[in-house]
Amino acid sequence: RRDLARLIELLPQGPGIDVALTTNGSLLAAHAAELAQAGLRRVTVSLDSLDDAVFQHMNDAQVPVRDVLAGIDAAARAGLEIKINAVVRRGLNDGGLLDLVRYFKGSGHILRLIEFMDVGSTNGWDRTHVVSAREMLERIQQEFPLLPAEPNYTGEVAQRHLFADGSGELGIIASVTQPFCGDCSRARLSAQGTLYTCLFASEGFDLRALLRGESGRGEGGASDQELSERISQLWRARRDAYSELRGRPLQLGVRRKIEMSYIGG
Repeated sequence: RRDLARLIELLPQGPGIDVALTTNGSLLAAHAAELAQAGLRRVTVSLDSLDDAVFQHMNDAQVPVRDVLAGIDAAARAGLEIKINAVVRRGLNDGGLLDLVRYFKGSGHILRLIEFMDVGSTNGWDRTHVVSAREMLERIQQEFPLLPAEPNYTGEVAQRHLFADGSGELGIIASVTQPFCGDCSRARLSAQGTLYTCLFASEGFDLRALLRGESGRGEGGASDQELSERISQLWRARRDAYSELRGRPLQLGVRRKIEMSYIGG
């Protein structure tokens, strides 16, 4: 996005607000320092493989892995907190799982391994392509002993594991085999101003109309209190539990899902 640093400068910052960015890392080396100076605090880099061909196949970013690694290094020099997200897909990149663990172990960055999820409708999801969290752990434990760690906060999506030798931690997000809908605390706001109460939502609520007074009431936009009350009502009334219902297709039915590119992770 053009003028990304300026956008970050305009975002509210202070207690309770943490400005973070998820990126494929292709331009991070050139912009990490500028973004950090603008107020960025955390960056999550999507890196599914250290192999160029596999990496480019999985994320459609036609850049070499070395450029992404250079971006991670630049972000570290700029003082940003860094996490690495890797979606593990059987038969595609699961053979390089331990390579990723080896590379980031001891780096000070947290690698998060993610079960292949059926977000949206265009990623060709098939349950047989899912490498479960249990299988990932078993593979990793054969070479690197791990110790379970408590979550940092209620509703944390990643299961935390510490390397037994004290060289850092990794996380595993297991929303397919171990759903955590009951503890979910995440709402998402799209660039179009639509609020979604689930990553797998079929529809959302138009907050932009409420903000701009386009809801037909005839006066200006909603006050902060009105917005807060409306968002609270929407959250309390949510019925989203897609991950828990995934194994019961008769209850879930056929539904359209919002693509992740609209609402992020």
